[in-house]
Amino acid sequence: MQIISTTAAYDHAGFMAAVACAERRALHSYFDQHVIEDPETGYVAIDEGDYDALPMTIIDRVVHTVPGGMSDEF
Repeated sequence: MQIISTTAAYDHAGFMAAVACAERRALHSYFDQHVIEDPETGYVAIDEGDYDALPMTIIDRVVHTVPGGMSDEF
C-alpha cells in the first residue's frame, strides 16, 4: 500500500489506528468509511453516511477508504 501524506511529520501509528477504526465501523455500516488527514488532529475516520454529500474540502483530504460491509440488496 502506498501512503501519500502532505504533512511534514507522518504519523504511522495514528494512520493505522484510524484505518482500524474505519474497518471496524465498516462491518456494521451501509456507508463507506473514510480516513481523512487533518492537519490539527492527525488522521480521523469518518462515516460517509454522516454527510449528505462529502464536500470537496473533505474529499481532498481522504487518504484511505473502506467500503461499507452491509448490503441492502435482499
